[in-house]
Amino acid sequence: MHIPDAFIPMGQALVYWVIALIFIALALRWARRSMGEEKVPLVAVLAAGIFAIQALNIPIPWGTSGHMVGAALAAIVLGSPYAGVFVLTLVLLVQGVIFGDGGITVMGANIVNMGVVGGFVGYYGYTAVKGVIGNSYAAAFIAGWASLFISAILCAVELAIAGTFPLGLGLTMMGTYHAVIGLIEGGITAVALYLIASARPDILEHPTVVSA
Repeated sequence: MHIPDAFIPMGQALVYWVIALIFIALALRWARRSMGEEKVPLVAVLAAGIFAIQALNIPIPWGTSGHMVGAALAAIVLGSPYAGVFVLTLVLLVQGVIFGDGGITVMGANIVNMGVVGGFVGYYGYTAVKGVIGNSYAAAFIAGWASLFISAILCAVELAIAGTFPLGLGLTMMGTYHAVIGLIEGGITAVALYLIASARPDILEHPTVVSA
């Protein structure tokens, strides 16, 4: 899902950078207020795990690449959509600057797609679904799937606006691939939440999420 440089015109990329910087500032404020020293190891583990799962990607014709994102997991475990923004920004910075995965000029778009949309859809999707069905792990599965799928759809729309790929083909290919990959993302989100809740429920921001 990483958009490389030159896929989006500079003017459009700057718009995404402005949006991304606003949410990065809000995520940093969340980190200062809510992320004590005891949360630092958890954030590091989440960032490392997300980095690893994103390394497993496949090229998508009339799109970018297909892979898991992990923003929903970070947001759910740390109890805030801004946690998804914070963790994904760290991951994308390392990937883009050190490993050349995703462009620098378009990093704002990647942060918006994976961090902002992934974090907010993941967190609020989780809380909404859990409120309806009452099952934390089913809610985590659905939220993980939805966060990835909607992020992919937004990416396709951005590329269509840029004139890089036709909208119909982009939506079809990005949507289809990520609808399937999202099943894996949803499963990982649910299983990871279960394992954390079973082993260390004290580190969850909202311990009530451990109840099925």
